[in-house]
Amino acid sequence: MTANIYDQGLGQVPANFEALSPLTFLERAASVNPDKTAVVHIGVRRNWKQTYDRCRQAASALQKRGIGKGDTVSIMCPNLPEHFEAHFAVPMIGAVLNSINTRLDAEAVAFILQHAEAKVLITEREMSATVKQALEILDKNILVIDIDDPSFEGGELLGELTYDELLAEGDVNFAWQNPQNEWDAISLNYTSGTTGDPKGVVYHHRGAYLNAVSNVMSWGMPNQATYLWTLPMFHCNGWCFPWTIAAVAGVNVCLRHVRADEIVALIKEEKVDHFCGAPIVLNMINSLPEAEKSGIDHAVKVMTAGAPPPASVIQGMEDMGFVVTHVYGLTETYGPCVVCEWNDDWNDRTSEEKAKLKARQGVRVTMQEGLMVADPKTMEPVKKDGQTIGEIFMRGNIVMKGYLKNPPTTDAAFEGGWFRSGDLAVWHEDDYIEIKDRSKDIIISGGENISSVEVEDVLYRHPAVGDVAVVAKMDEKWGEVPCAFINLAEGAEVADGELKAYCREHMAHFKVPKKFVFVELPRTSTGKVQKFVLREWANAE
Repeated sequence: MTANIYDQGLGQVPANFEALSPLTFLERAASVNPDKTAVVHIGVRRNWKQTYDRCRQAASALQKRGIGKGDTVSIMCPNLPEHFEAHFAVPMIGAVLNSINTRLDAEAVAFILQHAEAKVLITEREMSATVKQALEILDKNILVIDIDDPSFEGGELLGELTYDELLAEGDVNFAWQNPQNEWDAISLNYTSGTTGDPKGVVYHHRGAYLNAVSNVMSWGMPNQATYLWTLPMFHCNGWCFPWTIAAVAGVNVCLRHVRADEIVALIKEEKVDHFCGAPIVLNMINSLPEAEKSGIDHAVKVMTAGAPPPASVIQGMEDMGFVVTHVYGLTETYGPCVVCEWNDDWNDRTSEEKAKLKARQGVRVTMQEGLMVADPKTMEPVKKDGQTIGEIFMRGNIVMKGYLKNPPTTDAAFEGGWFRSGDLAVWHEDDYIEIKDRSKDIIISGGENISSVEVEDVLYRHPAVGDVAVVAKMDEKWGEVPCAFINLAEGAEVADGELKAYCREHMAHFKVPKKFVFVELPRTSTGKVQKFVLREWANAE
């Protein structure tokens, strides 16, 4: 086939092409805004030039110790400045960052270090008890580097050197390079592994770059936004927000522990204007006494995901004056890949109606090429009638490279040219999708499908309910019936009969839970209810 005129003498050269990588965001922030604040943590305030210098020092020191392209550098620590820096320092030398869930047990941490073939582990004294056990389980020696942060008392130093000592070994003028191929791996994130060993999800530089920009577009983030780290950096690399904040030369306000009073205090003190969190975090803030919540006199934008947020939770945040953006995604999609983009035609709706609209998952983000709700067997798109349930499928540049050392599972996830989410949803006429359940969480009662999300949404509206999850309970007559696990709001009291009557008023009678259990819900570190545990509890008898 003869090349057309646009293929002649118009090839890629250094002057017109460079692999996409979020590392360029850091260099630009330091070049354009060197004196602007980049990081705030207790008594630490660093600008973008200082942060860039520290990243180059860390990268240089790791390279001097033999770490290079394709090597895994794990980190297990809270949302500290060093965790932010690792998102740049590690990939600067072609290595791959593996941020480990800080709430995992020693056996799970050891599995990850072994499976990822980690050569370095950066950790912190708060994690030392778990890390020490994990290192004893591990059947190899790796370089351990301790972050000795003064904001935590206790624990112990386990490593060969501290992070500050590592920096001292490095060159502040280190000449790092972008990846030659934007398909190169930048990070490795492990799924929660609730049904066996966790899977290692591999991200590439191109996807990290595009999703970082996508976050800016989805949220309308201004330059130098002030971002509070309520979302764990270990979760999908903080939904790619370390790279996003560098892209807008914003301020990273670090937060060791997610507590509602500390969140509100930092919003006031640092004039935080953006933060992310699962619905449970929003509900924690909603539940604060009015006196603590008052005094926020500037606009604050909240991005929420992790579980379908009840409309009542969204409404509570907006009644405080916060603007909530609901997004949806998975570890396999770099975090948010769907956004409930606001339509100005909805401005005249009541606050309750607006909250219900915002509770939908939404439409694909600008950087996501494909999104559909389809029959999981035929892969034919379902009708956009808001009623027909199908599985959510995605494809495009912000879908993972695949699962590390697991070709069969990768092939199965990508079968048919789309990524299978495992989430069940309906597709509305206006193109917005709305999750109804995980495929394994749908309750089939007497042949009828019951969405646990729908039942939970009704229960959340009852003033006595602080937290709720609904699962299937085996039943001789109906096969399965809904069972509601409820954590009451502080100081509240309510009887089973009252909740049952409330449900009967607001939903079809066959959807009403047959049993109510009052208990604190088991959740993952990212705020998701562990429904497999609740199913065991429901059926234990």
